[in-house]
Amino acid sequence: MEDVKKYEGIAEILKSMAHPVRICIIKGLMEKKCNVTHMQECLELPQSTVSQHLGVLRAKGIIKGERNGLEITYSVVNEDVKKIINAIFD
Repeated sequence: MEDVKKYEGIAEILKSMAHPVRICIIKGLMEKKCNVTHMQECLELPQSTVSQHLGVLRAKGIIKGERNGLEITYSVVNEDVKKIINAIFD
């Protein structure tokens, strides 16, 4: 039964990643930390949409934001997610 709990956690991480925009955000943040405005321009999506995706990733502990004045710069902090993304794109 302990294994099932471990797998549930992994499944939650995978579910939170399972959107093309979120995969793109994670991959981009692994290459370079950036803010919402930069992501919005790269993804050609409204700021509110990008912020919603960031909220999901932040809630699962995949990314974190560092405030510098009015700007928040995001980066990927979950090492397992980095491995998954690297495995997918290698």
